[in-house]
Amino acid sequence: MNNFIRHRPFSTLWLVLLVALLGGVWQERVALWAFPDIISAYTAKEYCSCRYVMGNQAEYCHSYVKQWLPTSGFTDDPASKRVTVSGMGRSNSAQWIGERQGCRLQP
Repeated sequence: MNNFIRHRPFSTLWLVLLVALLGGVWQERVALWAFPDIISAYTAKEYCSCRYVMGNQAEYCHSYVKQWLPTSGFTDDPASKRVTVSGMGRSNSAQWIGERQGCRLQP
């Protein structure tokens, strides 16, 4: 083993880094699994708040919630004040509840 380290220092370094990376991914697996849901939930909630709580125009709110990771589906229903956003394989909705409550993510 000592011979391997001495003759292949870069391979050893890459191997140690890979093990550390895999250990970090394993430790954060719950948070990483929740990440795709966060994209669509954040976008739906923030757009709903921008549009129906703050009363901004739709174009402004679209640019306000634009993210680096794109969403695949977006539905704004002004009649029910409900916004549904899909992204990274997950879909979330937010609906305006009232003047004092604002918007809430729907189950």
